Formats: sequence, C-alpha cells, structure tokens
Amino acid sequence: MPQHYKHLLAPGKINGLQLRNRIVLAAMGSNFADASGHCNERLIAYYEARAKGGAGLLVLETSAACYPNGATMPNMVGFSRDEFLPGLTELAARVHKHGAKLVAQLCHGGKMAQEDTAAGRKIPLPSLMSSGFSDMFQVLTRDEIGHFIKAAGPDGKGPQYYEMAQEHIDETVAGFASAAVLAQKAGFDGVELHAGHGYLIASFLSPYSNKRTDGYGGSRENRARFLLEIIQAVRAATADDFAILIRLDAREYRVEGGIELADCLVTARLAEQAGVDAIDVSAYGNTAHAIAFTEAPLVHEPGGFIGFAKAVKQVVKVPVIGVGRIEPTVGEQHIAAGDFDFLAMGRKLLADPDLPNKLAVGVPESIRPCIYCYICVSKIFINQPMCCAVNHSMGREYEGDILARSSDSKKIVVVGGGPGGMEAARMLAEKGHNVSLWEKDKDLGGTARIASLAYEPNERLVHYLSRAVKALPIDLQMNKTATRENLAAENADHIILATGALRIAPDFPGKQQRHVFDGDELRGVLFGTNPQAAAKLNRIYRLLLSAARMTQMLRSVKLLRFMSKIWMPIANEVVVIGGGLVGLELAEFLVERGRKVTILEPGTDLGPELAIVRRARVLHMLREHNVDIQRGTQITNIGSDKVSYTQEGEDKSVRCAQVIIAIGAEPDSGLEDQLAASGAQVQRIGDCRDKSFIDGAILDARKLVREL
Repeated sequence: MPQHYKHLLAPGKINGLQLRNRIVLAAMGSNFADASGHCNERLIAYYEARAKGGAGLLVLETSAACYPNGATMPNMVGFSRDEFLPGLTELAARVHKHGAKLVAQLCHGGKMAQEDTAAGRKIPLPSLMSSGFSDMFQVLTRDEIGHFIKAAGPDGKGPQYYEMAQEHIDETVAGFASAAVLAQKAGFDGVELHAGHGYLIASFLSPYSNKRTDGYGGSRENRARFLLEIIQAVRAATADDFAILIRLDAREYRVEGGIELADCLVTARLAEQAGVDAIDVSAYGNTAHAIAFTEAPLVHEPGGFIGFAKAVKQVVKVPVIGVGRIEPTVGEQHIAAGDFDFLAMGRKLLADPDLPNKLAVGVPESIRPCIYCYICVSKIFINQPMCCAVNHSMGREYEGDILARSSDSKKIVVVGGGPGGMEAARMLAEKGHNVSLWEKDKDLGGTARIASLAYEPNERLVHYLSRAVKALPIDLQMNKTATRENLAAENADHIILATGALRIAPDFPGKQQRHVFDGDELRGVLFGTNPQAAAKLNRIYRLLLSAARMTQMLRSVKLLRFMSKIWMPIANEVVVIGGGLVGLELAEFLVERGRKVTILEPGTDLGPELAIVRRARVLHMLREHNVDIQRGTQITNIGSDKVSYTQEGEDKSVRCAQVIIAIGAEPDSGLEDQLAASGAQVQRIGDCRDKSFIDGAILDARKLVREL
C-alpha cells in the first residue's frame, strides 16, 4: 500500500459492513434510470464501473422512497414497489462482483419534488410556505428556460403544497421503512437516509421551513422527531447488520433562519442514539440564489465542509463521512488526524472511476482530473442525463470497451494538440494504431492551456493529457504546422483535424487601433507568440515581453498566472466585447487583477457555452466585482477612449483605455477543403468542426474512435 494513502486505503467498517478502503462514491443524481423508475443497463454499468475502479462503498444516487411521490427528476430510481426488485438486485450483484459495497440513498423531495408538480400532485411539507423570489432565470439561456416549463405544473400554477398531518407523517415513515426492506431484499448493504439539501426530512429539521407548534416543531429535538421515527422504523424493519447512514446539512447557506452547525450537532447526537451507523456531513445552498449551488452542496471552495465534518466527529462515536471537493491527499491527512473516517467523492469519481485503484498501485499522476466545470450537475437542472466534460465514457459504460485492441492497425495523423487532439491520439494509440500528433506551438494544450490562465483546473487536464500522450508510442511533433503538402507526404490512412476554431473578430470601426486586441492578439501578447500583436504595445512593454519570452517564462502557465497579478500589459479600464464563455472568463481573469471591466454582449444570453452552475458562479462573482454587463448591444464605433454602441434603439457609450474583442470564433474547414482532392480519409473534431469547447472536443474524440 502506498504510504502516502495508507489511512485512506485502509479497510473500514460501518456497523457490520466491512469496506476495503475509506473511499465512498457520493450520491449524485444521474437521470440514467428508466422513466418508470426501473434500473436499466446504462445505470447499472455506470455503477459497476465505479465498483470495478476500487471504491469501498457506493452510495446510490438520490432515489424515491415513495415513488413516484417525492421524485425530484424524471428518471429517478424507485424503491416503493416489488416491481423494482429485479433491476435493483442486478445492480447490487454487479457492484458486489467487484468487491465494493452498496447503499441506497432514500429520499422524499418535499418542496424539491418537481415530478409531483409536473404530475399535478400536491406536495407535503411540515408547514405551508409561499414561493419566493428566484434569480435563477436571470442565469438561464432561452433554450434552457424551455426545459423548466414543467415546473409550472399541468395547470400552470406551479407547485401546490399541503401541511402534513399525523397520518401523512406515519405514511411517509412507513414508506421509508418499506423502501429499506426492498433494498435489503435486493441485496443492498444498507441505506442512506437523505436528511439534507432542502428535501422533506431537511424541511422538518430547518427552523426556516418548519413552523409547526406540535411535537414535530419548535425545539431542535422536536424538529428532529420525523427523522428519528424514520431511523427507528428502518432499524426495526431490517437486519441488525444492515447499515443505516444519514446525510445531514451542517448549514443552510442563503437561508435566513435556516440550519446552523449547532442544529446539526444536536441532530447528529439524536440520530446516533436512534440507531444510525454513520453520518455523512454535507450542506445546502438555497437554489433560489443561483450562486448558492456552488456554496453547497457542490462546494467550489476546496475542502469547504471539512470543518463541519470535524465538528460532528467530536460529538458522535459512529463513523463520519467527509465530503466537499476534498483531494485524496487532503482526505488522507484528515482521516489520519481523526477529523473524519471516510472520504466521499462525487465529481472526481465521475472523471475517473479508477481513482482508488490508481492510488492503490501508486500512480496518482495518471488520475484523470475533474476540472470543476459543473456540466455534470448542470444537466440535471434541465432534466437531462448527467455527463462529464473530461470523461467521455461516463454514462456510456454500457456501450462496451471502445479501447479494445484493433487487429487492423492504421497509420493516423492527428493535427492539433488541444484536448480533443490529445484525447483522440491517446485512444487511437491505445487501440494499437500508428499515431502521429502534430502541434504548431511549442506546448500542448491549445486553447485549454490558454483558458487555464483564467481557470486553473483546466491546466490539470492539459497536464494529464500531455503526460498520457508522451507515455504512449505516439510520434509527437511540436512546432509543426500542417499543410496540404506535408500531410499528403505522410500517406496516412486517416487524418484527424483538431485544429481549433477559426477566430476572426468582426470588423468594428476602430478595430485596428493599438489599444484594441482580438482574442488571438491578446493570447499572443500574454504568451509571447504573436509579434504583430506585441507591436501594438509601447516600447517598454515590448522589451519586458521580449525578456520574458527569451527566458521561457511565458511558457509556464502557472508562473504567468502568478506574474500577471503583479503586472501585465493591459490597461486599468477595459471593455470586453462579447459575453460568451471567452468573454466572461476573460473578465473574471481581469477583475481578479484589479481591472475595471465592462462587458458588451450583442445577444440576449450570457455564457451559453458554460454549464449552468459554473455560469451562475461566474456571473455572480463578476457582479460582486462591479462588472457592468450589458446585453443586446450593437457596437457602432471604437474610439480612442470609449466604445460607442446602441441598445434598444438608444445611443450609448462607455469610457475605457483598452478594448478586447472576445467574439468571432467559427468552425474551420480550410485544411479539410485543401485535402479533399488528395483522397485521404479526413475527419474534423472539436472546435474546428463545431464550437464545442472541452467537453465537445473530448466527446468528438470518443465518437471518432468508435467509428474508425
């Protein structure tokens, strides 16, 4: 066992449940199940891959204990009837085959039960509540808003609630107990009762949403009564060694008068007394505020909930599970210190299900990193199946192994060393093809490397893919520009073009001035790769950049990210034209370096290429930095000290000392057109085929490898 992870990889125990290590797959809704609530091959294969990858315990995604009542998404696993038993049994058997254990996360969505709203069913709550203001619609694009129409219900009036009487409480308690019995029959090793994230049990625990005056409201002990009755009913209905876990909120963010840590500690102690075997410590963010989801439960701050887990550990004797963007090295340290007993990971095990096995054999550098782009959970917001930007196979495990060795080796040239090109080259080489990878720059990474200046997690993916292609028998040729002639000379069976988008900024009046950069010019200045762009700078700036280029400083993204906080050749007042992904992340980069930024977006949507949750966070942070964001703007002139535009028929202008044009990227078929007459098999992937960014480029690579 690698000494760096001897505590994380040590066996663990929850009640009678023996686990091979302390790594837990955290529950994440997938939308992979059938619309009827049954497990299918897609869902089963997804969990089997994580069991095979070495995790000790898998927590099944949030599942409806009283299905269809309380369901929070269209394709949610049901536990309310025997008809679900065959699929659940198959799931448990497939997980156990690989040495992992499995618990079902049982839930009733309460006020979050959108499927009840869609079906016109009234939703049970501890106390009646009225709908509040939500800023979520300010974040969504027009296309995304269309997916929320069902939230209005069949009559268009939205969710309808009722206050639970004793008979309703008793029925729900019995429903959870019955669901736990079904899980036990199916061969599950336990259940996790979801008592967090704004769902029904959490609504009873929260002083904000529970205004009852009977035995289920008022004091902390009374508010916990509903949960305690469920625990006791499950314990009475199942075997003594059947594990019962609970997920608790240590805090409700952006909920005035909501759950605080002191409430959680009381609930944790009471739950332990009632028979709970482990406590999974999370938190909740009020989704009426778009930023809240990255405060909790999908915390953006690394290790953001560690303090909560540590506090719970101090008041209970049962095992505590820590969660919340905790790196394995950090988890190892805190398990060794006794701060918590198990480490739960969600997004990291989506990106690489083999993470536990790679830690166990001592190759952590080979772990495919999560880049925290939030595309996984953002899909759930619009009722789509979960996906992963960096792992094209996540949710497609049922399609089989696409990397099986080919008996018909081909000579393949991949042009472009961005994420799509590197991923295609990697997979093709692993299949046994003879692969060459050509990159016109000195460094691999393409636009993802450049984007990592603003968003550091992207750099981790670039490093992972770079290491992967360098470790394989790939003919890697740097500083090589592809032409019709040199590609034809290769006589390759296939030519894969991953050259990125064609970037031509619109020809705005005043565009040619020295203080105006388009995206390529800005990148060329920052990385020292565009002498024509550098010529726009004054003499002192050019000398500084020349010195930095000669010392190779500009090749280090990490160093450049740091140095740019001290100095960079960008004025203090900047107008960014374009509010898409590039414009928003550029603005984020600039305001973190003290620049005053205005964004002028021609369209109505902001950042449509960004995942919803990531977009919400970026927009929130920009507005907190007083970035002026204007939509529906038509640029009429770029002057020496201002940009003029029209908006809703009105002439306007904004002062600035620098203008950066962050629009104008289009697919590029130029090289493919040149090769058409050669008869070569040519395919385009990534941005040169269609603007698709990291997730689209990597998915394109997968599709290509399947087709070849």
